[in-house]
Amino acid sequence: MRIDLASAPGSQEHPNEDWVSAAIPASGGGVLVALDGVTPPRGDDGCVHGVPWFVARLGGRLTELSGSRRDMPLVRILAEAIRTTADAHRDGCDLSHVRTPQATVVMVRWDEAHVEHLVLSDSVLLLQAPGGEVTAVLDDRLERVPREVLRSVAAADALRNAEGGFFTAAADPAVAERAVTGRTPRDRVRAVAALTDGAGRWADTFGEGDWGACLAVLRKEGAEGLIGRVRALESDPARGVPLRGKRHDDASAVYAEL
Repeated sequence: MRIDLASAPGSQEHPNEDWVSAAIPASGGGVLVALDGVTPPRGDDGCVHGVPWFVARLGGRLTELSGSRRDMPLVRILAEAIRTTADAHRDGCDLSHVRTPQATVVMVRWDEAHVEHLVLSDSVLLLQAPGGEVTAVLDDRLERVPREVLRSVAAADALRNAEGGFFTAAADPAVAERAVTGRTPRDRVRAVAALTDGAGRWADTFGEGDWGACLAVLRKEGAEGLIGRVRALESDPARGVPLRGKRHDDASAVYAEL
């Protein structure tokens, strides 16, 4: 088994709001977790702790439960991790705030029989079959929201964790039921990768290749190599600023050959 991971902040002036981890439990198999914290407009989220604190708490709990509780489905693990993280800052923070700290989530867990996955919001999971074919598992609800709507803070807030909008892991455990989930026989998966959208830009924003080509970069150059390619593209003045977000975004990737 080979596991490679890396994470880089979009700016040295601001903390990295991504989280990426991997675990190899003593019982066998493995776990990958990737979170992308949602930066609130103007820093207004009703929380005294902030997004980096939130993703560290949530990511740590997801990694622990995914590796130690094989009896718990990933949806239940996400719900429990959201609940315990919310309890850790319920006193003194306004968890009813629409922009209370929140994150996208990718989890993948495997044993000798199956590969389980869960995706919530706009990070991506890649599954490679033994023959080399790559399947991207996406939660595309945010992509279906018109760009002009997302340019308005009030309009975006109205669709955040709401019917007809998009969902992230915040303070409500019930959101776990909104995640995209699945299970694949272990012998049909050769490699897996989880990318926050800052790393996935190589394919879906800059169009340097499809998801299969993106996985090939990860296999050959590692997670740091992919992130380095993204940074070079972001710094190219001919490319301009991506339609959604910042010129340089936090970028994280984790790759595992099973």
